[in-house]
Amino acid sequence: MTNAQETHQQTKGVVLFGHGSRDPLWHKPIEAVAARMQTLSPATPVLCAYLEISTPDLDSACTTLIQSGVQAIHVVPMFLGLGRHAREDLPILVERMRQQHPSIAFTLQPAVSENERMIRLLAEIALDG
Repeated sequence: MTNAQETHQQTKGVVLFGHGSRDPLWHKPIEAVAARMQTLSPATPVLCAYLEISTPDLDSACTTLIQSGVQAIHVVPMFLGLGRHAREDLPILVERMRQQHPSIAFTLQPAVSENERMIRLLAEIALDG
């Protein structure tokens, strides 16, 4: 890894954003993705955040990342469907973060269900069943 890549990794944080649930088992898949990301890229801080019911919320997760020194935050919607939360609520929350933290670069990525690799993987899993 070059010095520029290392610097980029150290200044970028990722928030995996989910709906939230009272059921603690619901959190396991998103937490497993965060753990795998930490294994693959230990220099990249990764946190989970939730729209409702669960904690932390997006504001708290972003604040934690900013306090750790990140200069850019990538928000990844961990939704399989593009309902109102992914289409409307999350963009509003990210825009609020941009206004509260103008020196931080926020990127709202497409929902994971829009990624061709995820679609292909889900199809392969379903066919293996």
